[in-house]
Amino acid sequence: MEPLDDKNLKALVSLLSDDDNEVLNHVEKQILSLGGTLIPYLESEWGNNLDSNVQKRIEDLIHVLQFGQVKAKILEWKNSEKRDLLEGFWILATYQYPDLELEKLKAELEQLFYEVWVEIKITEDLPFDKVRAFNAAFFNKLKFSANTKNFHSINNSMINLVLETRKGNPISLCVVYMLIAQKLKMPIWGVNLPNLFILTYKTPELQFYINAFNKGLIFTKEDISNYVTHLRLKNNDIFFEPCNNLDIIRRVLRNMMVSFDKVDNQEKLEEIRQIIESLRDDTDAGF
Repeated sequence: MEPLDDKNLKALVSLLSDDDNEVLNHVEKQILSLGGTLIPYLESEWGNNLDSNVQKRIEDLIHVLQFGQVKAKILEWKNSEKRDLLEGFWILATYQYPDLELEKLKAELEQLFYEVWVEIKITEDLPFDKVRAFNAAFFNKLKFSANTKNFHSINNSMINLVLETRKGNPISLCVVYMLIAQKLKMPIWGVNLPNLFILTYKTPELQFYINAFNKGLIFTKEDISNYVTHLRLKNNDIFFEPCNNLDIIRRVLRNMMVSFDKVDNQEKLEEIRQIIESLRDDTDAGF
């Protein structure tokens, strides 16, 4: 569709005050067909309009357009070669914070990286010592901690809020920990355990595990095997080996669904379900 000039856009938006449902449906479809580029104009019109009904209709249209942008961006991310984890988390955060900028998150992580690097740069290259020094910097100096009080809050899945409050759930704490560790050239990756997301330090010579939700507790493959047995599940390579970034993003989305279900926000729960469906493939572990 040809872009409309300001005069025609204003005339189109003015029709949102019409009480005829047929007219309203036509106008809303036309606005939505113009896509996300119309969002700034709609936001401006919302501020200039004193009719609460029209404001509500504009709010709903903006949300639909923004949701469409999130779906398109995360699908583009999935189909990209890189699948940068921070970018994926940023896209999910724009579902709640559409104005959030990726560059802002990158700058915050760069600062955290520097603060950790200062603490561990003189540490010997022994893996366990390196991880313990990282834990001291991450949990004691930077004050990252488990959000046990509001475990199911949607804030735990929003990386901008995790960086701001220094609190998160198992997967968001692991992701921040991992992003910083990897910038430090530490071979640390996420592991998709049932009911708990953890990290693994893995080289050809050595592998152990880290629980970022428990202040970086270090444990072994045998501990994981015992945990899986306790859950009455069969051992699976997925429980012991690094997962990919798509698995991480899908697991965050499932956490978001739980968060919206807990507060009975069925509309947002359904929208997140739609995003999950768009990312589904045969490798989805389902945890």
